[in-house]
This record gives sequence, C-alpha cells and structure tokens, in this order.
Amino acid sequence: AGVRAEATRPGVAGQVHRMREALVARFGTRFPTGSVLHFASCPDFVEDRQTVRYLEDAARQAGLEPSFVGIEGIGADAEGQLVDEDDVLIAALFKLYPWEDMLREPYARHLAGAKTLFLEPAWKAILSNKGILPLLWQRHEGHPNLLPAAFADDAAAVAAIGARHVRKPLFSREGADIAITDGAESISGPDGGYGEEGWIVQALSPLPVFDGQHAVVGSWIVGDEAVALSIREDDGPITRDLARYVPHAIV
Repeated sequence: AGVRAEATRPGVAGQVHRMREALVARFGTRFPTGSVLHFASCPDFVEDRQTVRYLEDAARQAGLEPSFVGIEGIGADAEGQLVDEDDVLIAALFKLYPWEDMLREPYARHLAGAKTLFLEPAWKAILSNKGILPLLWQRHEGHPNLLPAAFADDAAAVAAIGARHVRKPLFSREGADIAITDGAESISGPDGGYGEEGWIVQALSPLPVFDGQHAVVGSWIVGDEAVALSIREDDGPITRDLARYVPHAIV
C-alpha cells in the first residue's frame, strides 16, 4: 500500500467506525462466557492471519476462549463432526476462507451433517458468487440499486448491455481477472486464475475519481447492522489487492 500526504481534519468531524465495540458486543450475545470459539485461515497468508488475530482478540474481550486452527488442520471424527488438530470438537467456527474453496476440502462431505455453527453461514456462498447479479437483474430489472447484468453465454442479454461493460468471473476477488470494456478501450485486472467457473457481464458504472485516485466505499456489517465505513483508493479503475485504505471524515 502507498503512503499519502497528511491532510488537515476539519474542526468538527467524525468517523463511522465502531466496529471493535460492535464485534465484542456481538460475540458476547452469541456465545456464553467461557465458550471456545475456533478461528481458521491459511496460516502462511500473513494478511488473513493478522485479520483473524484481530477477531480472536475481540472474542477474548467478550469473555470467550479463541482457538486457532489452520484450514488444512480441520478434520472429521468417526461421527463426521469437525475437529481441530488436537481432536477437539469444533462447536463454532469463524473461517477467513471462501466457501467455494472449503467445499473442495477433504472434509467437505461432512459439512452438511456437521453440528458446527459457522460464522459466516454457508448461505453467504450465494452472496459472494457474482452469478447472483444476473439473477437479481432478471427478477428486479430497472431497480435503482442494480446494474444490468447477464451470464456471459447469454448472447442476447450481453448485447443488450452494450459496449460499456465489465466482465467478471463468478468467484473473482480483489480485481483478479476483471476486464473493463469502455467502447474501444479495455483494461484488465491481475491474473488470478479465475474463470473456469463461469463469467458474468455487467454494465459499466465507473468509480468516482479524486486527485487521480479511483475511490470505492465499503460498509462493514456486524450482525445485521452497518457499523463502519471504509474507503479504498486505487490508481486504476479496478480495485486491486494493494488498493489503499484511506481515512474519512464526516463534517
């Protein structure tokens, strides 16, 4: 990530940022004090591991006992229940790992019958799959919160979107394998190996540009409440993995 010059904050300003407090409160209402809550990620991926450590600390502040297990360390016992590397039953698990990848793991056949409480639940796999975008457009065409979208093999629907569009793999993350076409001009994101799962095409809605930086706003949700606001900036129109997080001020 790059370093930006300091800016002067207005005298009366605030931020939408109470994620820490919300996480601690949510953990405290979901689990009894002293409960063991497993956390999982790929241990060699530093960014993911540090994110999970942050959540572990929030759980600890809520009076829980966090226990880390690497994704590859998860297994199943004789009854088909998920266990960690010490054969401790995984009663509840937060995993920073895509559901579409977890469903390919050796223990995937046990997931449907496991009594483990997952944070986040398996139905989040639907929301993280870009295939939901054409389906939403089919059901709610013209809705102000949606962009026209179609599966890439639907020639008529793709043609209706027009020459200004974005081509996205169903499972892509952080700009990988994204392609923007704006008339005769095109730009592609980094190669991430996605695409075998299928593609969608979505109408182009360019990000706003400030001082040459393309900005996208994100919302952090804990439970069913938006508790924090984030802004990321990238030099190009595709938000990539090294896009900068920048502070915001509401005046």
